[in-house]
Amino acid sequence: MTGRAFPLDLLDLDADLSDENRLLRDTVRKFADDRLRPHIRDWFEDGSLPARDLALEFGALGVLGMHLTGYGCAGASATQYGIACTEIEAVDSGLRSLVSVQGSLAMFAIHAFGSEEHKQRWLPEMAKGGALGCFGLTEADSGSDPGSMRTRATRDGTDWVLHGAKMWITNGSIADVAVVWRARPTASAASWSRRGRPGSPRRTSTNKLSLRASVTARCRWTRSACRPLPSCRWLAD
Repeated sequence: MTGRAFPLDLLDLDADLSDENRLLRDTVRKFADDRLRPHIRDWFEDGSLPARDLALEFGALGVLGMHLTGYGCAGASATQYGIACTEIEAVDSGLRSLVSVQGSLAMFAIHAFGSEEHKQRWLPEMAKGGALGCFGLTEADSGSDPGSMRTRATRDGTDWVLHGAKMWITNGSIADVAVVWRARPTASAASWSRRGRPGSPRRTSTNKLSLRASVTARCRWTRSACRPLPSCRWLAD
C-alpha cells in the first residue's frame, strides 16, 4: 500500500484510482458532505425525502445515467459510476437507490430496449433529473422472481393494457415513467407506462424499518395503457 488509507477504505482501494477518478470521488464526496449528510438524520427519522429536488441536484452533478452514452448522459466508465454510488451510499442507501434506480434500471432499460422515440422523449430529461423513473419488478407473492409474476399485458386493439400490482418500487409514487415487468405463461418482458394514466393508483409505503429515506411505493395497474419496449426480447423460463 502507498500513502495513508482513508479510515473507511480498509483495503486502500483509493491507491488504485487514477487522478481523474479521485477528482470524481472528491466532487461527489463534497456534494454528499454539503448537501446530503447534514439532512440524512431528519430524512430517515421522518421517513421522507425531497426526491424531486434532489433528483435535479443529482442531475446537475452528472450522476444520473452517467454510465450511459448519448442523450445527455456522461458516458462514464463502470468504475466511475461505482465510485459515485459508493460515495452516495456512504451517506444512506435510500439516496443511492434514488440514483441507481433512475440510472441503472429505468434509464438503462429505455436506453437498451426502447425505440428512438422513447430515448429522445425520456433520457435527456431523466439525465437532468427533471423526470423520474421507476422499475416495477417486485411483487407481493413472488418477490423479484420474473418467472412467478402475475402482472400481465393484453392487447386492446392497437394498444396494450397492463393488469397487475407491484411493491417496494423506489420512486414509484412520484415517477413520470415506469418500466413495468409483465409476464405471460412462458415468458416475461418490460413495458412502460406514463405517469397519471387512468387505472394506476400508487401509494407511498410508510413505517418502514429500513430504506426510510427513500420514496418506496405500492403500485397497481388496472386497464392502464402502456407501450412495449420494442427491442426487449422475451425471457424464456
